[in-house]
Amino acid sequence: MDWVTDFFSEVQGQLFEFVLQPLMFTLGLGNFLEDGYAATGWLLVGLLQLAVLLSVIGPLERWRPVEPVTDPATVRVDVIYTLIHRLGLIQVLLFFTLDPLFDQLFGTLRVAGWPTFHLDAFWPGVTDLPWVSLLLYLVVFDLVNYWVHRAQHQWEWWWRLHALHHAQRQLTMWSDNRTHLLDDVLLAVVSVVVAQLIGIAPGQFVAVVALTQLSESFQHANLRLWFGRLGERLWVSPRFHRLHHAVGIGHESKGNNTLGGYNFGVLLPLWDMLFGTANFELRFDPTGVRDQVEQGRDYGRGFWSQQWLGLQRLFGRA
Repeated sequence: MDWVTDFFSEVQGQLFEFVLQPLMFTLGLGNFLEDGYAATGWLLVGLLQLAVLLSVIGPLERWRPVEPVTDPATVRVDVIYTLIHRLGLIQVLLFFTLDPLFDQLFGTLRVAGWPTFHLDAFWPGVTDLPWVSLLLYLVVFDLVNYWVHRAQHQWEWWWRLHALHHAQRQLTMWSDNRTHLLDDVLLAVVSVVVAQLIGIAPGQFVAVVALTQLSESFQHANLRLWFGRLGERLWVSPRFHRLHHAVGIGHESKGNNTLGGYNFGVLLPLWDMLFGTANFELRFDPTGVRDQVEQGRDYGRGFWSQQWLGLQRLFGRA
């Protein structure tokens, strides 16, 4: 664990000192150097993720695809979404909007006498075992993400935003970040609040987010792969998650055109098994949204049209 963190810190420091810091001074942002250093960490994590996508998951897609790529233009739009998220542009947006509000809120709570809570401190010895502590936080965040994901499907107003993610009929490893920007803000609010409530360290939070994102990219891959009867119940596979995107299955209850669905787990199928939303059928269905397929509803072709139509859906105008 130590050599991994030391190596990452060394590369982060070099990238910040020789690239980002001079740029920040040039732009007159010298008073934000501490935040810039943190942003460098997110940028480095994103670059590593992109390297894994191109060198590992991409070849797997070409080796055993579920379907041929017949609409490369829509995949290119998903690439734009991925670059926006993985290169830290969303974090920059949140830095100038939500971060100051949360800093003020939690700072006020600390002054009022609310102590900093650390979940791993309740398990003796865990703080001395970084990998165990990381796994503990990973499981907690995954449980939260499961219920947030269910809310995205069962709360009508939230589904109107989240439907953009499901409207991709050409599912690939780039599709994970195909989301509405307002949806991203809502997810960020949940993540920040949970992180503060359970007291996860900043470095561990970055690791949890990075591991989750990389696994989600793999799950969305155009890859005919499942993990076997036991493995399917231990970790979310491309087969398990593709069924979540299947037309009339993943976003509907029992295929009856009401909000709901199956396979909401982000990393662990355990939550779907516990709460009755798991579907382990070995099948690879077409993906999309029912009204898109049957009624021709427009979810947009380009980035900005998708964002605009998402807002119109939210307010009942599309």
